[in-house]
This record gives sequence, C-alpha cells and structure tokens, in this order.
Amino acid sequence: MYFFLSHLAFSDISLSSVTVPKMLMNMQTRQQSISYVGCISQLYFFILFAGLDNFLLAVMAYDRYVAICQPLHYTTIMREGLCVLLVAGSWVLSSSVALLYTLLLVRLSFCADNAIIHYFCDLAALLKLSCSDTFLNELVIYTVGGMITFLCIGVILGSYIRIGTIILRVPSTKRLYKAFSTCGSHLSVVSLYYGTVTGVYFFSSSWDSKDIIASVMYMVVTPMLNPFIYSLRN
Repeated sequence: MYFFLSHLAFSDISLSSVTVPKMLMNMQTRQQSISYVGCISQLYFFILFAGLDNFLLAVMAYDRYVAICQPLHYTTIMREGLCVLLVAGSWVLSSSVALLYTLLLVRLSFCADNAIIHYFCDLAALLKLSCSDTFLNELVIYTVGGMITFLCIGVILGSYIRIGTIILRVPSTKRLYKAFSTCGSHLSVVSLYYGTVTGVYFFSSSWDSKDIIASVMYMVVTPMLNPFIYSLRN
C-alpha cells in the first residue's frame, strides 16, 4: 500500500504544481496571461497527473480487495513485480492519453478571442476558444476518456462490492472495524476526488465561479488533504 501511496503523493504534488504556482503569480502580478507553449505544456502535465491519479486509485482499490478477501495469499498475489508493473502501466497509459489529447489540440486554430475563463488551461475551456472543427477532439475525449473512467470506476466499485459481500456473509463488529480501518482512508480520497471531478465536468454547463471553486477542490484541496487522511489512518 505504501508503495502505491508514494506514487499517489508524487502525483498529487505534481498536479498542484502544474497550476498553483502560475495562479499565485497571476494573482500577485495582476498579469493574467500565459504563452501558447506554456498553456499547451500545462495542459499536457495536467492531463498526465490527473489521469495518473485515476489509475492509482483503481490500483489501490484492487490492493485493498486482495488484502481483505485474500489475506493469506496477499504477499503472493501483490508481489513486488506486480506492483511495479501496475504503477508502470499507470504511468504509460496516463502519458499516452495526455500526449494524444495534446497532439489533437495543437492541430486546431485559435481565433482573435483567446481569453480563458479559468485559472489554468483546461481542455474543455481551450476547445471552446478554437475556430476549427473540434468533432474529432470531442469524439476521442468522450471515447478514450469514457473508457478509462469506466474502467477505473469499475475496478473501484467491483473491489468494494466484493469486499462488502465477503464482510456481510458473517457480519461482526470486529470485521467491520477492521475493514473500515483498511479501506476508510482510500474511500475518503476516492469520494473526495471523484465527487469534485463529477461536479466540474458532468454537472456544469459553462465555466463560472462555482465550477472554478469546484476545480480548485480537486486540484488543490484534495491533494492537500490526502496526506492528512492517510496519516490519521496510521
């Protein structure tokens, strides 16, 4: 678990570092501008580390499933080689998706109005600025993004449904407490992360102050709270 946590911590720090320093500099200097190259670079690393968070949370859910449902075989199943492979796969997939989205974006043309109603270069906000046809971009985003999202959420839900059925077969206070102490911190992080992401990208029709505040939650507040959540668990 701590091997995965170290990568999640690095991903959280990197995700915040992609946007927060630039945001603070803009607030301090009152010059709210960013170069084209800087904007594209920010977008790439934002997608990379946001996607990495998704994959790592799914991998950690599987790790918790094995720990509770297969405790005697845990060290055999979650051996070092498999852990390294799962993390490496998460990095490769996240990098590939980020590169794909970025390459599709740079082929677009942008017209006179280049004002982004946001505090960082978000993909949805940039697509609205383009005067080119964005059909291919949207098709790839919904197809690839949907597959990855459903895969990660499916692994998380499947793991916890399986954990729940195992516990409820012979319910006891001791088993419930042990399961909660094992999974409580991960569940808290998953709920916080996916709750704010869902609020931003699925229930908002346009970028306004409410959506910006919600995006600050998963870009700044959630990464900041993760160390406290796991430290309190210890």
